[in-house]
Amino acid sequence: MKKHWLVAVLLSAVLCAGLAAEEDGATGRRPDIGFVPTPQAAVERMVELADIKPGDKVYDLGCGDGRIVIAAARRHGVRATGIEIDPGCVRASRENARTAGVEKLVEIRQEDIFKSDFSDADVVFLYLLPALNERLMPQLSKLKRGARIIAFDFAMGDAKPVLVERGKFDGFASHTIYKWIVPWEQGSGGTWDIFTTTP
Repeated sequence: MKKHWLVAVLLSAVLCAGLAAEEDGATGRRPDIGFVPTPQAAVERMVELADIKPGDKVYDLGCGDGRIVIAAARRHGVRATGIEIDPGCVRASRENARTAGVEKLVEIRQEDIFKSDFSDADVVFLYLLPALNERLMPQLSKLKRGARIIAFDFAMGDAKPVLVERGKFDGFASHTIYKWIVPWEQGSGGTWDIFTTTP
C-alpha cells in the first residue's frame, strides 16, 4: 500500500507541476508561485517536529499535491486541511488522499490562503517564498497560544524561530526547516543557525 501511494504521489507531482499556472476559476487568480514538491524525507521530519497531538487541527497553506496533510493524517490520525489555489494541484491532492486511504481525515480546499480561515489551527505548515510567509504573518500571529508553525526552506520575516534544522533531505542540496510557536518572539528571524557565525 505504501509503495502504491508513493508512486501515486510522484505521478501527481508531475501533473500538479504541469498545471501550476492554471488559473483558479473561483478567485480568478493565478498561483503566486509554481509547485515545487517538498522532499518526502523533509515531510516526515516536519510532521515529527510539529509535535502533533490527538485532536490537533493541521493545515498546510499552499498544499501542492497534499503530501504533508496526508502524512500528518496517516501518522497521527488527525484531521488535516490543505489549502491550495491551483485547480490541478487540488485535484491531485484529493486523489492522493483517496489513494492513501485518508480521504475521511483530509480536506483539500480550493481557496486563496490570504483569504482563508485557518484560525482554529494547532499546526500550520508552509513551503512558500519569504515574501509570502511575511504576508501571512498577521493571520498566523492570531493563532491560539501554543500553535506551531513549521516552514521548509524559508523564514518568516523577523519572527524568531524556536528551532532551525538543516539537512540534505533530498540527498543532494542542504535544506532548512524552521519552527515557531505562537506567540513568537521578534528578533533575528531566520538569519541565524548553527552554520552562520553571528546571530
